[in-house]
Amino acid sequence: MLNQNVQDAINRQINMEFQSSYKYLGMASFCALQNFPGCAAWLLLQSQEENHHAMRLRQFMLDRDCAVELQPIKEASVDFESIPHVFEKSLEQEKAVSASINDLYELAHENKAFAALVELQWFITEQVEEEKTVRDIVAKMNMVKDDPSALIDLDRELGDRKPEEDGE
Repeated sequence: MLNQNVQDAINRQINMEFQSSYKYLGMASFCALQNFPGCAAWLLLQSQEENHHAMRLRQFMLDRDCAVELQPIKEASVDFESIPHVFEKSLEQEKAVSASINDLYELAHENKAFAALVELQWFITEQVEEEKTVRDIVAKMNMVKDDPSALIDLDRELGDRKPEEDGE
């Protein structure tokens, strides 16, 4: 069993992952209403991935015979300035999740929660990939600026995203 400080921190991370999923769902809804189905589809897949991350941590807690404490999820925004703004907010979200995972990893290390360290290593690697992916999208959004045809092409490109093989 993990010590209580590590359990509490993992429960907070579970909440953050669910909150992130909810935020992505709000972003997807905004994009759908703006008639950007590719962006909406990309963000919906991202929401599903974040939900999977929460469920992965939930299962880790259960496997370690620890209580899972589901916390309230805050309201997610469905109102953004623009499609590029959505992805800027997405990058902010990914950076916040990365920082939280890093803090959790440090706490697990300090508390010699070695099983948690192994599990969290996967999350660290995943966050590097997720930040890079969203940073690349933001860079493309900045390149197309207000060019409607380029934004439509980018929307189409984002709509080609496929779910990960293992559901992550």
